[in-house]
Order: sequence, then C-alpha cells, then structure tokens
Amino acid sequence: MSYDGVGPHAVTAGQHPHGARARIGERPLRGALPPSAPPRTQDGTAPPSRPRHLRRSLAFLTAGALAVPLLSGCGSDEEPSKPLAGQDIAPVARDLVADGGTLKWAVDALPETLNTFQADADAGTGRVAQAVLPSMFRLDANGRPVADPAYLESAKVIETEPRQVVLYKLNQQAVWSDGREIGAADFVAQWRALSGKNGAYWTARNAGYDRIAGIERGDSDLQVRVTFSRPYADWRSLFSPLYPKDVMGTPDAFNDGARRKLKVTAGPFKVEKVDTAKKDVVLTRNPRWWGRPAKLNEIVLHAVARDKRAAALADGSADLAEIDSTDAQRIGLANREKGTGTPLQGAGRKSVKKLRSWALAHGFDSDEVHAGKKKLGKAIARYLEQQQALRDVEVRKSLEPAYTQLALNGSTGPLADERVRRAVARALDRTELARLVLTPLGLPAVPVGSHLALSGQAAYTDNSGALGDQNPQEAQALLADAGWVRGGPLKEQKKGEKAAGPESHGKDVSNGGKDGEYIVGEDDKDREGGRDGKGKHHESPDGRSEHTDRDLAQEGKHGGAPGAYAPKGTAAPAAAPAGPLAKDGKPLALRFVLPSGPGSDTLNSVAERISAMLEQVGIRATITKVSDESYFKDHIAAGDYDLALYSWPSSAFPATDARPVYAKPVPAADGSVNVEQNYTRVGTDQVDQLFDEAATTLDEDEARDVIRKADSRIWAAAGSIPLYQRPQLVAARKNLVNAGAFGFQTPVYEDMGFLKKGPAVPASPSKG
Repeated sequence: MSYDGVGPHAVTAGQHPHGARARIGERPLRGALPPSAPPRTQDGTAPPSRPRHLRRSLAFLTAGALAVPLLSGCGSDEEPSKPLAGQDIAPVARDLVADGGTLKWAVDALPETLNTFQADADAGTGRVAQAVLPSMFRLDANGRPVADPAYLESAKVIETEPRQVVLYKLNQQAVWSDGREIGAADFVAQWRALSGKNGAYWTARNAGYDRIAGIERGDSDLQVRVTFSRPYADWRSLFSPLYPKDVMGTPDAFNDGARRKLKVTAGPFKVEKVDTAKKDVVLTRNPRWWGRPAKLNEIVLHAVARDKRAAALADGSADLAEIDSTDAQRIGLANREKGTGTPLQGAGRKSVKKLRSWALAHGFDSDEVHAGKKKLGKAIARYLEQQQALRDVEVRKSLEPAYTQLALNGSTGPLADERVRRAVARALDRTELARLVLTPLGLPAVPVGSHLALSGQAAYTDNSGALGDQNPQEAQALLADAGWVRGGPLKEQKKGEKAAGPESHGKDVSNGGKDGEYIVGEDDKDREGGRDGKGKHHESPDGRSEHTDRDLAQEGKHGGAPGAYAPKGTAAPAAAPAGPLAKDGKPLALRFVLPSGPGSDTLNSVAERISAMLEQVGIRATITKVSDESYFKDHIAAGDYDLALYSWPSSAFPATDARPVYAKPVPAADGSVNVEQNYTRVGTDQVDQLFDEAATTLDEDEARDVIRKADSRIWAAAGSIPLYQRPQLVAARKNLVNAGAFGFQTPVYEDMGFLKKGPAVPASPSKG
C-alpha cells in the first residue's frame, strides 16, 4: 500500500496496501502504498496495531508449503531493466528558472505530524522531510538508492568481520539551520530512538536500526562509524531522513516536539509555519543552506480534496496537483477547445434537455445535471470559466512507483486451496487488464512481473513464469483437481448463508463507484482508469513457449513450484463451463470487495473485467462495494473478502520493506493470528527464509538473486497477482518547470520554479 515516500523508499506514508493505502511508500493504495509504513484507509485510519518494528516509511510504498526449486538467476553482466516511463517534469537548466515566486502544491491533507517515523505520518509528511531534512541516500530515476552529495561525500562497508562496519564521510559544509555541524551525535540520537529498546518512544518502525550495535565518531568530526550486531544488506535505507538530535534525543521531543513544527532543519527549505486554519504548510528558503540556492521563495503545501483540484487549478489556489483521469481529460479538453461554441452561446432559448445533455457529456454530477434550468445554467457558466483558466495548465504523466494487485484471501473458503488460487491467476489476461487502465492514458501497458521490484530497479525481473500466463484450460484442470466440477449437486442455501469465502458483515455496502486502488502506505489517492483494451499474452516474458514453463514448473524448476500447473493426466474441459462449478453442495462463488467512493471507476472496470475472465472458467465473482472508510480496516485488514484490488509501493529495499507484506502469518499466544501486513494471509517458511537471507547478504548481486528467488516463490503461492504499475497524473501550471510526474526519482526542490519570460518550456515526453 502506499506510504509517505520519504527518503530512498519510494512509498507513501503509512505503508499499507501506502498505512491506509499501500505505496512504494507504505500502505495499500487504492490500487497501492509505501513499504515502510502501515497501510491506511482512505480516511487515514490506521489498521489494527502490529509490531512496531514491522512498520517502515515509504521512501513507497505495499505467500501452503512449497518446495523451493532452483531458480536461474541473472548474472552480474546482465542488462539492467529500464523504467517503463520516464519522468515528466518539464526539465530546464537552472539559469532559465526565475528567482522567486511561490509554488502552491496540492496535497491530500494537512500532515498530522512532521515526524516520518510516527504511525500517522503521511505523504505530506514525506514531502516536507524531503525538502527540509538530510537524507544520506535518495532515489534516482531508476528507483535505486544513490548517495546525496549535499550531505555525504561517501559511505561504504569497510569491515565485515567480526562485524559489519559502515563508514560515513559527511560533507564538511553540511550544517543544521542553527549553525551546528551535522555529525555523529545526530546519528546516535536517531539510532537510540528507533532501536526499539526504549518503549517511551512512540515509533512506527525500527527496521534496520535494531541491528545496530554501536555508533561512534571516526577519525574526525566528519566521519561516523556504524557497527552492526548482525549483517544488514539494506544499510543504505538508514538515516534517510536524518533528524537533529533535538528531535530524537528524548521521548518527549520525539513524540510531541516535531508534530507541528521543526525548529532545526538542514535542507534547501525550512518549515516556516503549519497553518491549521488555512490547511497550509509553508516552507521558505533556508538561509544556511550551503548547496545551490532554491529558486522559489516559498513552497506552500495546501490541502485540497481530490474532487476540488480542477477548480483549485483554475482559480490559482494550486499550481501543482496529482489528479485522476477525469480531471486529466478535462484539462486536455480545455487545451483543445479554443474557439469552439458553448451551449450558452447563440440566439434563442436553450432547452433544459439540451443543457442537461451537454452537462452529462462533460462529467457534471447527477445533482447538477438534474437541477433547474437557472441553476444548471450557472453551473455551466462556472464550468466554462474554469475551462478558460485551465488552458494555462497541462497534464504531466508517468508511472507511479507502485503497482495494483489482485489480492486473494487464502485464509478460508475455496481460496485456502492453492490450486484454486492458481486457477484464478491462470484465468487472468494481465496484459488486457494493463491495457484497460493504461492505454487510454498514453502510458505503456506492460503487466508487472515482480512483487518486489518494478522495471528499472536492480531486483526487477519478470518471475511470473513461476505461475504461468493465462490459460483457461489449465485453470479448469486445476479446479477439477481441487474437486470443483460442473453440474454437481447444490444444497439449498439457508437464508443468510453465503456460497463461499469470508463471511460478510453485511454493512457499509454502497452503490457508488470509485477508483479505489489502494497502495499500502498511501492515503486517499484516487486512481486512474481507462477504456477497453484487447490483447493476449501467448508467451512468457522471456520469450519461451508456455509448454517450456509448464514442463519446468512440473519438474520444480524455474520457480514453478510443484502444483503451479495441474498434475499430468488431469482432464481439462474443452470449453468454458456452462455454469458455476460446485463442490460439497456449494457453488464456487467468490466475493469481490471494492471501495465505492469518488474515483473508484477504474477499479470497478478492472474488477468487472476480472469477473468476466473468471466466469469463463466456472468461477462466479460477485462485486460488493463498501464505503471508503470501511474498505481497508473492516475488510482488507480484517480478512473479510475473497478478492480485492489494492496497491503496494515499490521499495529500493525489498528485503526489509516487503518482508512483512509476504511473511507467513504466525499464531499468537491469545489465539489470534499475527498477519503483519500480509493481508492475503498466504505465506511460506521458504519465503521467510529467503527474505532473512537477502537481508543479511552483503554481496549486492547475491542479495538481488535471493530476492528474485523469493519473488518466484511468492508468484507460485498465488496469494497476490501483480497487474499493472499505477498511473501518475499530475496537473501543472505550464510555466512551472522541474516539477510534475517524478516517477521513481526524489524531487530536487531547489531546482523547482517558474520559467523566465522568453524561453519555451520543453515538450513533455508524454506528448510525443
């Protein structure tokens, strides 16, 4: 789920499927969130508590016992993958950017805290941290961690025996805004606060910090030696962001001192004020910043609801805002309709019928469309005025560092059987689903091939062959092997009895429609959607025929665990079943739970397409819509669903950030089950062991190969099926440069600004 996206973790705060939603950031988003934070619900409500050490920030972010087959790993000389879509930020040289000005940046909500290590940190918290605090490592355009030279001259492992030691050499110009040098005392304070040893600190995560044995000054004040009690491969994830010792030094300062203010900072900007009345966080230039001076005088993060963003862009109260596909289409229309007529122009009276028809075609809501003629006319006039103003705005687009998945609840019902889960996966045409969402937006429609990385990141490789491509005949054979047959006797169901799957609570059902793709760690991010797309995937991603993958899977090779395909000799129906399959007197029926709020149209379209694909193999999927507030906490986190769509952020540190998402659920002493962030409840000891191995393997090539093996096992278990990378649509003032759809890369705040008069803004890559 999406998370806060602070530092090198590309996740949204609250990694859930981004805390309430997942991100590369940490919670499930509608569609995804960041891995370092717990998923959140749309309203930001945290899910049931979980061990603090399991929750991390997004920087970002959001699987039956299987034999562990030997996988073919890629060698160190392999050609690295590339991001499917690059940044779209109107990049220009700094000398073409005007000095001064205020950037009004729309965010979902005023941050509840400015401390990214607290449970209620969100995407706004991450934006502030990126602009005002040091990060030893940031993400590059490929989603890989790189040292930030503003703070770090170098950082490397200098010893591995008897213990791992990392030596940080700091930039000698790096100082806090109070004039004090950034140094070992700040590293020590943050380690002690986040180590998990002092319960007085209300921390949301401590992964990695709990492995540190000690920190000391090196040969000079500019050197910091960090010694680990046990090897930690993801050491680059630490101290990003780095808070001053004033914040981390005591529990009181940590818990309350940085919620609404940050007195001491060390970035190109500083926190001027948090205005709760205006819902603004005002950042101004840091006079003690030693790097390239910020071009902007101010950045104002202003809370704007998703459905109010087009209006905010039109009236000038926002210059930069993430938007959904509906607003993107509206802005595109505004830039194409110069000189066209309007329903209010021309002689003669206009009928209410014509006005309503025009309003309906232009996306007006039902209340406006059915208002009286006078009220409708005013609404149309207001819309046309906004359209005129939106000609100064353009849409910049890329792919978000998060992916939408189909989650299969493996804790109970038919999906507790691996064969049924694999049958669901084999029924899906993931290419068609990606095209459905991404092709109308002009974005590359390539299915995601990994749970643990996205194309461009070091650990990425397409491991979907461990499960296999779409094959309805194989799906039907798997179902037959599991005992689900066509025409079986059905028991008459008693009133209130369900066919299969988790028991419904029968509440919060709504007929609304919302693009509710949830990313672990990200809050209330509306997802984009599109129209129909066709296309079949007949080969595995590496070009081998399906029979090759099938044979390897049956032999326990190439990540295809035994059972990923139906046993040889199992008869597969020659055609799609005429009706739902049945077993033990019950039909094979699954409950597909979706959010119902505004913006969930895309998810609904995807769910309908998936349901049609499942129907072809005899699985009946019934879509149930619930309120946005209830979707995550009462259904996903509570396990009250069979199928669901939400998103997880991608992380530069999957061994750390993704482990709680795929860890095998563990029974607790009180009889409950600790699922951590594994909301599908599908996990294996082998996957856990591979994550542990990757986290302690200091050779980067070896650690990467172990992560890929873990991903193949996760595919084979079929608890979650990655579908597509989430679209990232950002509306920006046309003269705003070095800002927009950032993709993987951490924004460079000091380079953002408005173009000087005269030069032209470079053409957006998304506009060809």
